[in-house]
Amino acid sequence: MQGCSVCENLQIVPGCLDDYRQLARYHYCGDHPGPASAIFVLKRPGCNIPLGVVVYSNAPVVLELRNIATGRIFAALDRNTQLELINANIRRISRVIIEPRFRGLGLASRLVRETMPIVNVPIVEALAVMGWINPLFERAGMKAYKAQPSAASVQFIEALSVVGIEQAELINPVQVQHKLDRLGDCEAQFIEHQIRHFLKNHGRRRDMPPGLERTRYILTKLTARPVYYIWFNPKLIKEDK
Repeated sequence: MQGCSVCENLQIVPGCLDDYRQLARYHYCGDHPGPASAIFVLKRPGCNIPLGVVVYSNAPVVLELRNIATGRIFAALDRNTQLELINANIRRISRVIIEPRFRGLGLASRLVRETMPIVNVPIVEALAVMGWINPLFERAGMKAYKAQPSAASVQFIEALSVVGIEQAELINPVQVQHKLDRLGDCEAQFIEHQIRHFLKNHGRRRDMPPGLERTRYILTKLTARPVYYIWFNPKLIKEDK
């Protein structure tokens, strides 16, 4: 019950980049989210130390899952028109951070749910790799659209299956590397060809030497599919029944 009283006493107020910087070290990315269009924080009354922060930014122009979620209403437009409409109508949640001592109390969802209407745009969106594990945006009232694996990922997963490495094993890079090291010459050459094909569009990563570090990198790309979230502001959008 003590946790409930803590939640009730917290206030959501406009914040600034200094508030974000105080909590940035607790975010798994740890880098700067880019220019912010709005920042809101959770604070105790009379206390300037933020316990949570949400950062809203301008949305990227191209996002395929947005096209699916919006019936492709932006996709048919030229780029300049797209940019103008997206900047005017969409904001992206680029960061949600709760100070570790106050996690598990539903504060992240509350922070998102109560600030989306304040941003005062028709559409709020978010993209989260961790959405598969922690659906905080869904709890805040957003709708999820889960990305399908790319054709390259499907092809490589099938190639691994051919040499006896099944999809359920892909969460364990050490086990996968152990099996790769035990492949015969023909199977090893086949997989090496598949790996180089998979990594061909990954910049400097395409020249990574064989080993556990390369395997870890590949598996993160195979398994880390982001979840797209969207929220339509009911005060600004009347959805067709």
